[in-house]
Amino acid sequence: YGTAVLMEEIGKLIEPNGVGVTISSQSGHRMPALGEKKDRLLATTPVEELLSLDFLQPENISNTLHAYQLAKRCNVKRVMAEAVKWGTKKARINSISPGIIVTPLAIDEFNGPRGSFYKEMFAKCPAGRPGTADEVADLAQLIMDPRSSFITGSDFLIDGGATASYFYGPLQPKA
Repeated sequence: YGTAVLMEEIGKLIEPNGVGVTISSQSGHRMPALGEKKDRLLATTPVEELLSLDFLQPENISNTLHAYQLAKRCNVKRVMAEAVKWGTKKARINSISPGIIVTPLAIDEFNGPRGSFYKEMFAKCPAGRPGTADEVADLAQLIMDPRSSFITGSDFLIDGGATASYFYGPLQPKA
C-alpha cells in the first residue's frame, strides 16, 4: 500500500526525464500466478480502495509469507500501470526484485536459527552466493541512466538465479 501511495504521489510531481525505481522482491515471483483479473486489480485499483480488495482481506491470506508475496507482486504490477501514466509526462519507472542481499539484518539471519536454510539456498542457486547492496545499486544506476531511456514499466529480478533454481533446479519445493 505504501509503495502504491508513493508512486501515485510522485507521479503527480514527476518532471520530464524523471526516473523512479521501486524495490520489490524475488518473493513476488515465486507465488503462483494470480490470473489476469487479480493482476489488473493490483495494478489499477485506486490506491484508496486497494486494501479493500477481496483477495487482500486477512481471511484470504494464508500466512505472513503469502501477505509479503502479494505486496511484492502488487509493487511490480503497479509499476507497470504507473509507467503508462508517467510516460505521458515523459518520465519512467521500474522496479528491482532482489533476492537475499548481504545486509546487517541478513547477516543476523545467516547466523540465526534459519542459517542452514540460507546456506543451502546459496549452495543450490546458480550464483552460489547471496547478493550485495552494491550489485543492486549498480542495477538501479543502470536503469536510471539516460542511456536506458527505453526501459520503463519493467521489473528486474536480481537473485543470483535462486528463483530459476526454485522453479527448475535443486531449490524446487518437495511435492
